[in-house]
Amino acid sequence: MWRATHTGARGVLMTWACGTARAAGGRARLSTPAGGHSHYDCVVVGGGIVGLATAREILQRYPSLRLAVLEKEGAVGQHQTGHNSGVVHAGIYYVPGSLKARLCVEGLDLSYAYFRERNIPHEKCGKLIVAVSDDELPRLDKLYERGVANGVKDLVYMSPSEFAAVEPHCAGVRAIYSPHTGIVDWGIVAQHYAEDVRACRGSILLSHHVDGVSQLGAGAGAAEDQGVEIRCANGARLRSARAIFCAGAFSDRLARQAGGSQVPMIVPVRGEYLELHESCHHLVKGISAYTLIL
Repeated sequence: MWRATHTGARGVLMTWACGTARAAGGRARLSTPAGGHSHYDCVVVGGGIVGLATAREILQRYPSLRLAVLEKEGAVGQHQTGHNSGVVHAGIYYVPGSLKARLCVEGLDLSYAYFRERNIPHEKCGKLIVAVSDDELPRLDKLYERGVANGVKDLVYMSPSEFAAVEPHCAGVRAIYSPHTGIVDWGIVAQHYAEDVRACRGSILLSHHVDGVSQLGAGAGAAEDQGVEIRCANGARLRSARAIFCAGAFSDRLARQAGGSQVPMIVPVRGEYLELHESCHHLVKGISAYTLIL
């Protein structure tokens, strides 16, 4: 059975599942029958880091699949992937036992290993989470307990004199220090993921803005009449047995067009970041101090 899948801007929102993967064996040749449709076993819509990572993992598990990634821009990673804080998170904030907590903690080591393997510039600079007043200490304690429960490595409390050695210009009454939190340009990571997809013989189709999706017949019939039809603004039309929508805030809407569930629904939240003027760079050594978020 075919069902639509969509991934949100943060993590994966699943209406699962896309069907059984095509049996391993010789790679079937891409066919373009009458009507100008290109046929694939799986199409991933969205060339950000979530879409590229999804495509990469699928091809590593099922190398015989005909897979394409559709990206509306002229390069990968042009939206949220390239416009974020660039933090490699350790997994402190998430509810213990949740999928986010487990994947963040596991993903930390996997990410650093990948950065080293591909010579991607990064820095394990650490992070302070600071209580600036006594009334914030209970929340700091709860956050520490979460981090420990999640298996975050080497998480420690620091007194003002101790965290001053890490960030001399930081002020507060107590802090949590996460030494394995780091920074990286996730846009560069996405470019390497794209290289991996191509190395696995996947296709990355740039300037393919998806503006329509429809579900094809779900009953018996020829293989090319099953799955979804994807229409792009440049006139391209593709058919695929399976589709995964990793189009950020548009993922749920595209998945619903393809027959996916009405839930979950993505509620976008805007984030803004300020960059320190070059003359103030000396005030911060690492990721610096976060105020409490809980």
